[in-house]
Amino acid sequence: MGSFTYVINDIGGCLIFLGQMFKTALVSRVRRSEVFEQIWKVTIQSLSTTALAGFFVGAIMTVQFTLQVKQFGALGFLGGLATSGTVREVGPLLIAFMLSGKVGAYTSAELGTMKVTEQIDAIRCLGANPFQEIIFPRFVGIIVSSFFLLVAGLAMSIFGGLLMGIVFSGITSQEYLRHIPTIVTGYSIVSGLFKCLVFAFVLAAVCTYKGYTASGGAKGVGNAVISTAVTTMVGLVIFDWLTSLISDSFLKVFY
Repeated sequence: MGSFTYVINDIGGCLIFLGQMFKTALVSRVRRSEVFEQIWKVTIQSLSTTALAGFFVGAIMTVQFTLQVKQFGALGFLGGLATSGTVREVGPLLIAFMLSGKVGAYTSAELGTMKVTEQIDAIRCLGANPFQEIIFPRFVGIIVSSFFLLVAGLAMSIFGGLLMGIVFSGITSQEYLRHIPTIVTGYSIVSGLFKCLVFAFVLAAVCTYKGYTASGGAKGVGNAVISTAVTTMVGLVIFDWLTSLISDSFLKVFY
């Protein structure tokens, strides 16, 4: 019962936090330079990690599909099947998990340190709005950069799958790429991009909220980072299910 109450309070606190942040964004002027600085900072810090993760996600999917389609003599469809599974479901989720540890933990620790050392309170005492000066630029920066990083990771996953198809499966690049346009439809791409956008929003919301609400000194910052990692991963799984449900419902209505 206590855990359930904690979860409900945490969800309510996050919603209030987001409402306050969006209200601040609507009534206050946010410096674009600060937003672009956060986008650049997050992207540069995480691009190599995301690209590497995406590469191996695609490679793993190719290996797994090879073991299945080889039994039916359908290696010609390997590229399309592996790419479709990666773009629609597995790729965005696994790459988002990597970003939650890289971007989420870093942002939570940064904001948590500013909170427990009273830097945020000092900004408020000087008459400035910490949401306008600190929180919202990071929130937007994480959403934009995470979406770009997830898309870049998916692109790398296609390359990783292609390379593994040549090395492990023994097919040519033409054979691997031939059926990708027929199996990976526009709907598959839109579904994958939709997941990337939702996952970026979840990551940004959780890490900024956990960092801003940290308390209790250095130990509190550590707890905020751990809570960010756990909450983000659980939230990503839940929203992965929700986005899949929405995408399937959309597919039934319009296709």
